[in-house]
Amino acid sequence: MLCNRLLNVAIVLHRVRFPSVLPSCRNVHNSDGTISEKRIRNIGILAHIDAGKTTTTERMLYYSGRTEMLGEVMLGNTVTDFLQQERERGITICSAAVSFNWKEHRINLLDTPGHIDFTMEVEQSLGAVDGTVVILDGSAGVEAQTVTVWSQADRHRLPRLVFVNKMDKEAADFDACLVDLKQQLSTVPLPLQVPIKEKGKLVGVIDLLSSTQIIWDGQNKGRSYKAIPIANEELHDEVQEKLYVLIDLLSGLDDNLAQAIIEANSFENVKLNLVLDAIRNCTLKQQIVPVLLGSSYKNVGVQLLMDSVLNFLPAPCERNQIYDCFGTDFVGKVFKVTHDKQRGPITMIRAFRGTVKKGSRFITATGGSETIQRIYEPLADEYREIDSFGAGNIGLCAGPKATVTGDLVVANAASLKKALKRLSIASEDAKEEESSDGELLLASKLGLQTNIPDAVYFCSIEPPSSGQQTALDNALREIQREDPSLRVRYDEATGQTVLGGMGQLHLEIVKSRIFTEYRIDADLGPLQIAYKETLEEPSRGQWTAEKEIAGSKQSVHMDMTIFPNEAGEGNAERIVLDNSADAQETLKLVRPRQMAFFRKGAIGALQRGPKLGGQLANCTVKLHALTIGRGTADPFIMAAAAQCIGNILTNARCRLLEPDMFVEIVTPSEYLPPILADLSRRRARIEDVAPRGSANKVLKVIAPLAELGDYSTVLRTISSGTASVSMEPSGHSLMNESDEASAMRRSLGLE
Repeated sequence: MLCNRLLNVAIVLHRVRFPSVLPSCRNVHNSDGTISEKRIRNIGILAHIDAGKTTTTERMLYYSGRTEMLGEVMLGNTVTDFLQQERERGITICSAAVSFNWKEHRINLLDTPGHIDFTMEVEQSLGAVDGTVVILDGSAGVEAQTVTVWSQADRHRLPRLVFVNKMDKEAADFDACLVDLKQQLSTVPLPLQVPIKEKGKLVGVIDLLSSTQIIWDGQNKGRSYKAIPIANEELHDEVQEKLYVLIDLLSGLDDNLAQAIIEANSFENVKLNLVLDAIRNCTLKQQIVPVLLGSSYKNVGVQLLMDSVLNFLPAPCERNQIYDCFGTDFVGKVFKVTHDKQRGPITMIRAFRGTVKKGSRFITATGGSETIQRIYEPLADEYREIDSFGAGNIGLCAGPKATVTGDLVVANAASLKKALKRLSIASEDAKEEESSDGELLLASKLGLQTNIPDAVYFCSIEPPSSGQQTALDNALREIQREDPSLRVRYDEATGQTVLGGMGQLHLEIVKSRIFTEYRIDADLGPLQIAYKETLEEPSRGQWTAEKEIAGSKQSVHMDMTIFPNEAGEGNAERIVLDNSADAQETLKLVRPRQMAFFRKGAIGALQRGPKLGGQLANCTVKLHALTIGRGTADPFIMAAAAQCIGNILTNARCRLLEPDMFVEIVTPSEYLPPILADLSRRRARIEDVAPRGSANKVLKVIAPLAELGDYSTVLRTISSGTASVSMEPSGHSLMNESDEASAMRRSLGLE
């Protein structure tokens, strides 16, 4: 009798899994043909490298009917890894956008890289989504890059789900992953499922909300699955107990559920709809993180993950309310730019308000006007043309020539001015600045400005012949437009083009793309560490620049001090004014536009220190006096500021700061002593040693980047290939005099 009752309940719950959570509207499309915001989910897939992001994405595309075959990373035929370098290496390098329908909803998904060298791709993508799915390797738990992408999602205030993947592995431990989530990410995991294994193989999951076993058919690539009751009474009681723990946790966070429990006087009589609503509400408030499980490669659990995306992650209309200042006018954000050989630049835009149509125009943060010639639906490197896309959706636009990643794009200048006014930005600022500057103000107000990470490596790049220099410059310009973390500058001292990147792999990929996509066999110089520099003590200097240009006398005099900043790293661009009475008397005569050019010149000069040309960090520039002659051109002011700072730094006492890396090593316990001995020779600082499972140890270390060039190879040798390592930047630290002297000799090629 118990079995029959459970079977009836299971059938009902399986057919209508989350009845109260789905949006109430039945129409997928608006009257103008665009998709209703309530029926859209914009999500990003985040994870450590090799956790299964691309494989999970492939299953979603296949089960939704968007593709007819299952792509595999090892075969190099996946939809989102379409670059030649991605297919050769089996990793995601560039984030890719795909769109598919699932249960009368549209899901726009961004598959992001898991390698630390391409963390900028993740940062760009998070500005275009409303929620994320974080994927864990069930045998590894929370890894180094997982912590990084989790912090990025925190900065963007994104609700998220966790999918514990690779639960088919023998070493997979779902409970250990929950502990990792709680301890390492300081979150409240809410497990909604329990794994079902038969003879060590994952065949399905127990869904706690419906108290049913969901088993996948292994014969048709996981397309079909069935929900069956839990016949074992002991197991059923255990599942019920887990459900009650789940409800008890939610009741402390959701008032409606707590009230229902009080009225029912028990957990048993609480309606499922109230539990589901509580999960959704708490997820949107980022109070909890629902946790699901499965194995994407073995085709288990992906459909339930897609259901949870619809039911627990927000629709676009539930976020970004600040864009209401635009009313019905179009406003969007450029989150990626790519270059197609036939179509030219392709700009990926997330629309927050209004509708974009083919042939329409918009203005950008650079002040230029752009025309959209064609619009495509996102499906990686495939292009299906559409006529328009509306608020909450993502579109690929051909036609814009000057847009760059991070640009806020709006319908027109009038719409921008109205939005600025509605946001109560000071009227004198709005009047004084041009529309492009006003747009930058708006981007700052909305928190849309992207922080570009510092380069940790740099190297020179040269074309095979002088005749290809222009082609190389154009190629670098296009790649830098796609990838803002790539730094390109011309070194006047050596006459070389210098690239700065996030790591060795980053720069290798740039070289490979230049060869395969632009047919330029460029030569990269030896990799150099991107050291920073800082002052040991304050240094003051004056500078007077006078010159006659085209019959007009140019004159600038300035007095400033550069001093160490005790507030911490990252303040190299901080410019302050002397607040003494004498200084204020002089500085008040300087117009805001002139001061802006002074700041621009000063900030530019701080990018190159006197020792190795590294960025000057941990310092503040205080301006004591600035006198500008009548008729002096703005660029002359900027050049004078740079010359003054250069002169001061020449006579200042500077020290080098070297980049550090956070290193996480997973190794069998017997290899721990030789690994620790090797790390001590590399000037490493041991942060933590913790057990993982019964036989492995997790070692967390801070080590100088300069000591880690060959480390992965050495680690494989020490551990007989059994240990793994992952790294990510961890700031800069001051070098002692001996290490600094050695670093300078290496940089100059003397050792």
